[in-house]
Amino acid sequence: MLARVALAALIASAPSVPSAHGSYAQTRVVSADPVDYTPHVLDGIVNAIAVAGRTVVVGGSFSEVSDAGRTESLPRDNLFAFDLLTGRLLREFAPVVGGPVYALAAGERGTVYVGGDFHGVDGARARGLARVRLADGALEPGFEPRLTGGSVSTLARQGGHLYVGGDFSGPRTGLARLDAATGAADPRFAVTPGAPLTSGVKVQALALSRGRLAVDGSFTTLDGHSRPQLGLIDVSGPVARVAPWRSDAYARECAEAFPSYVRGLDFSPDGSYFVVVTTGGARGGMCDTAARFETYARGSAIRPTWVNATGGDSLYAVAATGAAVYVGGHLRWLDNPRGRDTAGPGAVARPGIGAIHPVTGKALAWNPTRERGIGVKAFSAQPAGLLVGSDTTGLGREYHARIGMFPLP
Repeated sequence: MLARVALAALIASAPSVPSAHGSYAQTRVVSADPVDYTPHVLDGIVNAIAVAGRTVVVGGSFSEVSDAGRTESLPRDNLFAFDLLTGRLLREFAPVVGGPVYALAAGERGTVYVGGDFHGVDGARARGLARVRLADGALEPGFEPRLTGGSVSTLARQGGHLYVGGDFSGPRTGLARLDAATGAADPRFAVTPGAPLTSGVKVQALALSRGRLAVDGSFTTLDGHSRPQLGLIDVSGPVARVAPWRSDAYARECAEAFPSYVRGLDFSPDGSYFVVVTTGGARGGMCDTAARFETYARGSAIRPTWVNATGGDSLYAVAATGAAVYVGGHLRWLDNPRGRDTAGPGAVARPGIGAIHPVTGKALAWNPTRERGIGVKAFSAQPAGLLVGSDTTGLGREYHARIGMFPLP
């Protein structure tokens, strides 16, 4: 296990707010033995994690947390924070969020952006999106995003811009760029997802790297351009435009229960590629897979560099660190393209969590296991290791209720 002195040095040398350029670069695969000092979430599910310096903010749908030794429990309404180095619960940070939290993004000057399906924080009106102070959990004055008609499922911040995705209808449909200080919609970003596969547009995930914004969701067009469930937006200039990048990998249908089946995505640390994970059912194709795509490829029929299939189990979360592509859901196997809720030829057991080689696309030997449940909903790769959020209590063959961290060896 990583010594706390070394861990402290890593944290001290890292930026206080992560960049938007994909996950932190890691040169090694994390240990399969989780640290012993992370706190526990005693009910519900963890959907999102954000880190600012030594502060870890955790969001989801829950009501109670405890310290690592389970000697003390505290009420927490869908949001709490702890110290990354010690696991100490931060008592002063206890905002009451009136509904589930689905997305978090670290802000400047000791703040965090909170997105989800709620109408208020600490009794004050805040529909779907809020900015709160890490020091005391209070709403940051002056941030008024005025979202209407739905919830927020994903966030990414870079400098003065906050990118927001979800199923809201205003100030834009499903996707917006806001002023990170005021929450006002940026008129230079008007790319609109459309032609949804479901009753309405929903952006499931977005990620930002080096002038490219990757988005996936229930849409099949971006500004009228065919982009079935996945697209890239060029945000390098003053006005955002749909990039000349199209893949029909997700045009094929999966199970009827999953008309739209893309879920998590993440850029590599250098931004040269990104990985998308899906649900969809045991149907083959791109259902229940992780797939790598090259960011700066151009064309109308771009194919994935590699695809790794679970053989019938959903993937929800992904973190690409350079050393590995970590995937989480309620998977049973990887390397299983011929499986149909079975272990096909060549399948390797990876209960609940796994790691894929970023170049070959094959499963790495890393196999800590986790209790499967619904699945991993959140990763956060940090200089110190990999934070994992889910809905179950078994991680790395130990008790870690809904939140844990695998350290770098």
